Amino acid sequence: MPRYLSIIDSAYRATIEEQDDTAVWFTHAMKNGGADVSILLRGDAVSYALMNQDAKGLRFGSRAVKGPDMVRDLKAVVERKIPVHLVADDLAERGISASQTIPGIEHIARDGIARLIEGHDRILSW
Repeated sequence: MPRYLSIIDSAYRATIEEQDDTAVWFTHAMKNGGADVSILLRGDAVSYALMNQDAKGLRFGSRAVKGPDMVRDLKAVVERKIPVHLVADDLAERGISASQTIPGIEHIARDGIARLIEGHDRILSW
């Protein structure tokens, strides 16, 4: 069975329309369909791993828009035993401490990305 790696490097893309991140949702759906999948958060997407984030608050006039709940979504992914990795260098460049991230997410150095990719047969880049 092929191994898939979803590389997500753009945060909050289409989350207003969908109320979730399409890449995270799709990867979770692939796992539910029996696929062997992993996620790599890099670039701005490392912010998805923050434990106390809140992307709510967008309003159009008096109408509030329900924002995504990335903490809930990533915790569900981790609980489903989908390996989630994040690039620790990208986290540090954004001034985010590793202690602020959701438990169960593996932190890797930027120079470890190639080894992670080598362990997968198919790459999905979002």
